[in-house]
Amino acid sequence: MLAALFKFRGGVKPASHKDESTRAPIARAPLPARLVVPLRQSAGGTPLPLVAAGQKVLKGERIGAPEGNFSAAIHAPTSGTVLAVESRTLPHPSGLSAPCVVIAPDGEERWIERTPVNYAAESPDALRDLLRDSGIVGLGGATFPSHLKLKPGAAGRIGTLIVNGAECEPWITCDDLLMRERAEGIVRGIAILRHIASADRVLIGIEDNKPQAIAAMRAATAQATGVEVVPVPTRYPAGGEKQLIRVLTGIEIPYGRIGPEFGVQCFNVGTAWSAHRAVELGEPLVSRIVTLTGNVERPGNFEVPIGTPIDDLLALVAPRADTDRFIMGGPMMGFTLPRTDLPVTKATNCILAASPALFPPTGPEMPCIRCGACTRACPAELQPHELYWFSRAKNFGKAQEYNIFDCIECGCCAYVCPSNIRLVDYYRFAKTSMRALEREKTASDAARQRFEFRNFRTEREQKEKAERLAAKTAAARQAIAGGEKPAAAPTPAATEQTPALPQLDETKKALIAAAIERARAQKEGVQPKNTDNLAPEKLAEIREIEARRAKVREIAKTPPEEPV
Repeated sequence: MLAALFKFRGGVKPASHKDESTRAPIARAPLPARLVVPLRQSAGGTPLPLVAAGQKVLKGERIGAPEGNFSAAIHAPTSGTVLAVESRTLPHPSGLSAPCVVIAPDGEERWIERTPVNYAAESPDALRDLLRDSGIVGLGGATFPSHLKLKPGAAGRIGTLIVNGAECEPWITCDDLLMRERAEGIVRGIAILRHIASADRVLIGIEDNKPQAIAAMRAATAQATGVEVVPVPTRYPAGGEKQLIRVLTGIEIPYGRIGPEFGVQCFNVGTAWSAHRAVELGEPLVSRIVTLTGNVERPGNFEVPIGTPIDDLLALVAPRADTDRFIMGGPMMGFTLPRTDLPVTKATNCILAASPALFPPTGPEMPCIRCGACTRACPAELQPHELYWFSRAKNFGKAQEYNIFDCIECGCCAYVCPSNIRLVDYYRFAKTSMRALEREKTASDAARQRFEFRNFRTEREQKEKAERLAAKTAAARQAIAGGEKPAAAPTPAATEQTPALPQLDETKKALIAAAIERARAQKEGVQPKNTDNLAPEKLAEIREIEARRAKVREIAKTPPEEPV
């Protein structure tokens, strides 16, 4: 029974240019002189380095441990010696640097001890941990850790597993060749993912412009129950995750929600192939298929060790003299590489050589004429012209009201724009700015909370101190009040020595008198220093001074005479 197909609005049909790179089978790229393996190759945290300069490593050995549960491990693509663990520029639109492990291959390709696993005898949790430690991520471009995507949703299971073989982006054919040549391994990987997800059915979506891949996958799944290969209409971006889920199931996944909440999840065919090798062969993800095409003499697909410099790959296909730039990814969603000595990562599915003949330069950007072509082409059913105005004006609040984060940055709007406006660049700018503002707001809120808590703590400590002082004063008053007796009278000495106090209440008078007595006792208890071994003349001088002081004190005690 064929699955009923649904439609998504919008989309475009650019020239596919896929025949150029599918004329030869997948070839194995040779080992380069140096491998530069970035430690961050997936969404989530940066794995922690496990090696140091001078250390020997084997092929498949872990060189980066996953940071928490929201990242995947990194492994050595071949055996050799670690030359450095240092920051290198990544092939990313930001052009930023990140920690990388530089390895000098020894050419021996010595593997670690590989331990195959019988997935049917393992629990889903154990298999998810195995995928995380094997570095398995989505190879469709997003590189999201696969073990996280396999976590069940609210229903406790994923009922429908979608396998993405659409590969809708022009020029890219790595998934097409993989399905043609390695369909059996892909199907075995699908069985592993299905076991982890406890899925009832599997739908493999392949665009109908790949008849050989469709035939190979149907032959490989002939004996599988609950698995169906479904040709889908060729229309970009039918290979987008949300678009493919909608076409095959009719389910719409809104922004901020994930597939398992709706009982469905999507994986790329390359991810399924890698899962098969990790579980059943004990081989972590150390290489991937890369399409090398465009303005080159010998286009094709190559299995490339992760970390291979792109320069080494370009030498295999011989770019023509008029090549003016290189694009990582396809012409719709890819980006121009700042230079070509950057390494291949798990996200590198295509290196496209561009030239003015293949990609004529667009004219200058002109004002928007509000023709509505971008709105008709948008597969996310947004209003790109409104988002353009709000992004350009930095009116991020209105852009968010118009659901800018639902934009998948497919480039359909810019492709059809008659004014040559680079619409996606405006949306990326707006989303990046909004995320930065959100981070600043989060940091500001955290600082405000720390300040308010500090003030609260200070006030609490002052209040507690005042309460302790009041309790101590009350205790002292109670002790003084309990010690007073009506018949008791101050001694003459005390009366003479205690100066007259102002008119205060009896409790305060008693506290002050007690303090004065303590001060006097302390003063009398202090012995003069430096009075030992004095000369007789000095002792006589001291006695004379003390006599004068005594006379002064006696005069002060004598009351004045009454006037006549």
